[in-house]
Order: sequence, then structure tokens, then C-alpha cells
Amino acid sequence: MTGLNLISIFAIIAVAISLILAVFLLTVKTRHRLSNVLLAAFILINGMDLSMLFLGQWLHRYPGLLVFLITISLLNNSVFYLYARSICDSDFKLKPKHLLHAVPFVLINLELIPRFYLAGFAEKIFMLGSYDTIPELRWITVTGHLQFTAYIIGIFLLLKKYRKIDLENYADPRIITYRWLFQLALIDTIVHGVVMVKDILKLSGFSVVFDHLQLLVGINAVFILCWFVFKALYNPGLFRGVSFQLQPLKEQARPVADTAAPGKIEGIRAHMLAHEPYLDPSLTIQELARQLKIPAKELSVLINLHIGQHFFDFVNEYRIKKAMQLLRDDQKKERTVQEIFFEVGFNSKSSFNTAFKKHTTITPREYRNSPS
Repeated sequence: MTGLNLISIFAIIAVAISLILAVFLLTVKTRHRLSNVLLAAFILINGMDLSMLFLGQWLHRYPGLLVFLITISLLNNSVFYLYARSICDSDFKLKPKHLLHAVPFVLINLELIPRFYLAGFAEKIFMLGSYDTIPELRWITVTGHLQFTAYIIGIFLLLKKYRKIDLENYADPRIITYRWLFQLALIDTIVHGVVMVKDILKLSGFSVVFDHLQLLVGINAVFILCWFVFKALYNPGLFRGVSFQLQPLKEQARPVADTAAPGKIEGIRAHMLAHEPYLDPSLTIQELARQLKIPAKELSVLINLHIGQHFFDFVNEYRIKKAMQLLRDDQKKERTVQEIFFEVGFNSKSSFNTAFKKHTTITPREYRNSPS
């Protein structure tokens, strides 16, 4: 079996998985409809790109369609960025201004209308046979790599802001969303690096190495798409964003000195002990502020700056202390660790174990079995 046949086989498998996954994302009932639509669009654009590895010869019969499909790759990076925005920001909605992301795609196609799309069939075939006669195709490659660099930097900055807002305002850990998007961005960066080397070799005429990298891209696509499927199956609650209407404290105006802060902090701690709001796994700083009848921004400053903890760590401290009491309670001996971490407000064993070890340096099971 030749390398070229292997490339086609892996490309066909990748495209088939892409179509199945895209159909699932577009039809499944979920509150995260926009995120699913954008992810499906991202997967389909990549699938169209991969389809040229086995449909290239057939598409040469329709040169206009072939070139148009090539230009669609210019939408790939912007769709991925918008998908990241929709995952991170629970308030995100598509607006007319987001059409600006399609400007490179539109400009390239406008330029190709008189020079290529309106040309005769024979002229189109001749131009496709001589890559240098269509400089726009080279520009698509260069623009695509520049786009990717700009958008991937934007995504990592987005993740940094997301993590900061999450820790400062939410007690329910959203680390799975952060890890998913970070892993996806990292993998996309690695694969794009391979594609960039492949494109450089293509322009330089190293066809043998180019074919091997084509095969590598096809194999990677299959495994990455399978990873998408398993990730979605094992993490149905994956897409939980934070509100970007909130801002990290360092981006807000510097708070003035508050001489009453110690008294306010004492009141907050008394409320936490008396009413145990931390037992609610979905507790946010806005909800706690409502209970305390103070502005959420003031409460954020008191916890994050005066106490010196993120809201996430502040709440977990009370949860862990409550869990420690339950683990040592003789009347709770029959209760499992899982029952206890649910009772004190955690949603997963991993997040409970991590927080418990951070506060006590040992695991919950070790603590329960240790002498009093």
C-alpha cells in the first residue's frame, strides 16, 4: 500500500468522523447551543480541508469549487477563536461586528472573481497547473499562518482572564472547561506547526517529505477527532463559562483604603459559620453578597485583597473544615468519602481531594484513618 493511499484512507476516516461529530453537535439538545454550532463549524471546515486529500482529482473537474473550498480555510482560525469565546464567556452572543473576522476570506474571493472565477474552464485548469499564476493561493497560506498566530495568542489570553475571573467569583470549580480549551489550543498549535512545515516544504518542492507530513496530518486528525468524541461522552457538563461582564480585580479601579474592613471581614466569617452558604456547590460571590446585603464588588475586594484569598479558596477553606469534622464524627463512620464531599459542596472527588490536600497536606482517607 503506497503512502498516498494511506493518506487517502486516513483522510476519509477523519472526514467521516468529522461529519458524525458535527451532526451530533448540531442536533443534540443542550443549553450550550452556540458553542456546539461553532465547534461543529470548526470541525466541518477542517473536514473540508482534509477531504481534498482524497477528492483533489475529482475537484479538478470543478476548479472554481476547488479554489473556493481552499479559501474557506481562512475562516477556520476565527471560528475556533469565537468558539473559545463562547465557552469562556457565559454572556457571549454573536453580533454583527463578529463578521469582521470574515474580512480576509471575503477580500481574497473578491480578488479571485475577475482573475479566476470568471475565467474559462481551460484557463482555470492551466492556472491550477501552474501554482505561481495564482498568487492569491500563496497569500491564503501566508494569511492563514498569520491568522493562526494572532488568534491562538488571543485564546491563551482569554484563558488567562477566564481562570482569574473564575477563581475570584465562583466557588464551583470550572477547571474542566479550562483544561479542555487549553488542551485543545495546545494540540491545535502543535498540529498547526506540522502543517506550517508541510506548507514550507510544498512551496520549496520537497515532495517526498511533504507526502510523509500529509500522512502525519491525516493520522493526527483521526486521533484528535476520536479524542473529541470521548471527551464529550465522559464530560457532558463540559461547557460552563464565566461572565466576562465581571472583570479581574487588577483591571478594575484601585480600591480606596477601608478602615472598616476588619469589622466587615468579621461579619463575613460569622455569616459563613452561622449559615453555611458554602454547602451550596453553585455558590457565587454575587449570591453571597446578596445574602450579606453588600455590593458584590465590595465583597470581592474584601475577600481577594484584604483577606488575601481567591473566592474559590476562601469558600473551599470552610468546606474542608466542615469535611474534617464529618470525617472524624463517630456518628458519620458509615458514610463514604464521596457522600461527605457532596454534602460539603464539592461536585467531584478530584477537586475535593486536591483542595483537601492543599489545606491539610494529606488525603481525606488518610485523615480519617489517622489518630485524633
